[in-house]
Amino acid sequence: MATKRDYYETLGLSRGASPDEIKSAYRKLAKQYHPDINKSHEAEDKFKEMNEAYSVLSDDEKRAAYDRYGHAAFQGAAGSGDYGGFTDFNDIFEQFFGGFGGRSGSSRRGPRRGADLRYDLTISFDEAVHGAQKEIEVARSEICSVCNGGKAEPGTTPVRCSTCKGTGEVRQMRQTILGSMVNVTTCPNCRGTGETIQTPCYECKGRGQVRKTKRLIVNIPAGVDVGTQIRLSNEGEPGSIGGPNGNLYVVLDVAPHEMFRRRGDDIQIEYRVSITQAVLGADVMVPTIDGEVKLRIPAGSQPGRVFKLRDQGVPRVQRSGRGDQYVIMNVDIPTSLTADQRKLFKDLDKVLGEAKASEGKDKGLLDALADLFGG
Repeated sequence: MATKRDYYETLGLSRGASPDEIKSAYRKLAKQYHPDINKSHEAEDKFKEMNEAYSVLSDDEKRAAYDRYGHAAFQGAAGSGDYGGFTDFNDIFEQFFGGFGGRSGSSRRGPRRGADLRYDLTISFDEAVHGAQKEIEVARSEICSVCNGGKAEPGTTPVRCSTCKGTGEVRQMRQTILGSMVNVTTCPNCRGTGETIQTPCYECKGRGQVRKTKRLIVNIPAGVDVGTQIRLSNEGEPGSIGGPNGNLYVVLDVAPHEMFRRRGDDIQIEYRVSITQAVLGADVMVPTIDGEVKLRIPAGSQPGRVFKLRDQGVPRVQRSGRGDQYVIMNVDIPTSLTADQRKLFKDLDKVLGEAKASEGKDKGLLDALADLFGG
């Protein structure tokens, strides 16, 4: 027989822990290892171990006996099914939390839906805007193909549980301040199935499930954004006792684009023009998510001016239409000039200065440029 761990160590406590500290430690571990939350075989063993530890340390008399004699204080009570006044490990959990998901012990014997899974997928900006089809690989549990989920070696059959006599329940009479009460709980030996496995399946080691990697196709609609969830029904963990599979939720992240910035269904872009284009006006080709379109820059446009390209934004998911694209104009200022270019700018500055001075009337920039270039 394996040596039992120290009860205080099991709950992560010191021997001087207060009742509130004991209760708090148990709550934290119960939420982490309860079989309805954590499906691993190790979690099931850990859950049983921590419940046994709590049943003793939460009872003043039993804790005092344990502090004095250790595990030897309860050797005579082994197999009695009594854990500090609780007749089942789930009885302890339900006292704190009312049963996981609001289910009672008896309902756990019926079909249970499998757990949902999450897969984080990063896609490009273009894939988010236009939609895409992506292949992913997901590691999950599947029903064992050898025993078909029955957990027993092929050719063998489960036997009736000796603890509950095949009912899946254990009943115990206990005295309370209200008198005698019968407590009915899920059998801890067979976990409510009414059967035990004597010869576990060699493939799944008696778990009824095996871990496998499956390839799945994810259809990504046009217009998705960061945080969008795509549900793949029945692609989660398998259910138990004939229950349906859970779902797989693919959560999207979108890589940034080197040029476009998204604001909801709209797109922003910064577009740079030359000084002469800003001054004289020009027709320019502006990139959009669907290719280039012509944009008219009016003469005398100032840096920071915003142009709107209607219906050039992101398609609206599950709705008709799409957003707009906003073009923010910036002007390229030359950082190095040839001697001829420098002379032209000096002449322009001189013409503009003279225009302002003549007759106290400002001369327009277009007129100044016309004078300078003979236009």
